[in-house]
Amino acid sequence: MTTYQVPQRMNFSTVAPKVFKAVLALDAAAREGLDPALLELVQIRASQINRCAYCIDYHVSDARKAGESEDRIHQLAAWEESSLFTGKERAALALAEAVTLLPGGVPDAVYEEAAQHFEEKELAQLIALIFTTNAWNRMNVTTRKTPGTP
Repeated sequence: MTTYQVPQRMNFSTVAPKVFKAVLALDAAAREGLDPALLELVQIRASQINRCAYCIDYHVSDARKAGESEDRIHQLAAWEESSLFTGKERAALALAEAVTLLPGGVPDAVYEEAAQHFEEKELAQLIALIFTTNAWNRMNVTTRKTPGTP
């Protein structure tokens, strides 16, 4: 099998280390109090939407380490049609999609469904996780960071 190496445009962490470290700190703060498997599902889904190969690869690996099943990882792109996700996970994934796609805003129904499954502090953490994931995706897609690059 022949593969194509996508040329990386820059190593962002080297060129802008203060910004990179700030996003790392934001990422760590956003993860606090969230279930490790759920946060990986949310990050994979946002990364799928944003077409960030590096982040998909990274978070699939972390999801496996968190005990996530291969079936659930494979069905994540079609979570709405899958019976493998709980109501809480579905609410988190719907919120992740709405925040990631954002042009139409976050519908009240999506927000209210998430608010039914997450206490306010946990919901705030989830929202922070989603926008932090989107920041990583945009950084890595723009610079063409691909799996296997430092």
